[in-house]
Amino acid sequence: MTGPMPSAPFLPLSRTVASELEIYTYGGCDLELQLAVARSPGLQVDESLLVTSQDGAPVPVVEVETPHHGRLHLVTLPPGFTQVRYDAQVRGRADVPTHDLMDLSLYRRPSRYIESDAIPGFASAEFSGLSGKDLLVAVSSWVGTRLLYVPGSSGHMDGAVDTLITGAGVCRDFAHLVIALLRALRVPARLLAVYAPGCDPMDFHAVAEAFVDGAWYVVDSSALAPRTSLVRIATGRDAADTAFMTTVSGDAELTRSLVSAVADDGLPLDDLDQTVALG
Repeated sequence: MTGPMPSAPFLPLSRTVASELEIYTYGGCDLELQLAVARSPGLQVDESLLVTSQDGAPVPVVEVETPHHGRLHLVTLPPGFTQVRYDAQVRGRADVPTHDLMDLSLYRRPSRYIESDAIPGFASAEFSGLSGKDLLVAVSSWVGTRLLYVPGSSGHMDGAVDTLITGAGVCRDFAHLVIALLRALRVPARLLAVYAPGCDPMDFHAVAEAFVDGAWYVVDSSALAPRTSLVRIATGRDAADTAFMTTVSGDAELTRSLVSAVADDGLPLDDLDQTVALG
């Protein structure tokens, strides 16, 4: 491919997203939840978050701002079952993400699940001579054609190198490997947790976001959902930063989860030869 790639056209969108969790705690516990849509400039978000104990009493929630307009919700759950319900109507498209030098430095570095320092020679050999948007397309295609999407094939401790060796995984594994290859080539890249209309199987989805030619672009080597319909939840170095539920103290078991995401006006087409800036 030669010459600059076109960017996806501006599309006003309306999306309805929701998530439900049922959590059982044995003696009470402190949790961190990342379910809420990021408050990216340009989006209109009408939402509700309700956490209730098994007797129907509301559980207090504290909101903490996270990088790139994300939001973390802190809850202390009583013993027994707790229901968590998040609903949002999301309208419009987010402004193009901004960046600073610290972002670019941070997202070039190896991290817990992305051992990019272990594969620079491999990445250089596979993608020699490519840069910019051509490199993004090549890495996305390479990962998408060499990995099998197999639910349950990876463990929660597996990183990008494990995925490269085994050749299978789920969306977070695809994204981790994309990011590892890009960081090995000194391209800043990070993980996004998103709501993904059209995703099959429907769940929280993970994609990569990479910085080339002065802007951040979404890379989804799994091609499970149109990139222009995605809704950002959390942004981080890898899945350790973007988990939808993290136990801080105590003992909790996720007994049920349900995620839904719908593009209200129908799913847009996704031309993989175009770049998409999610916002």
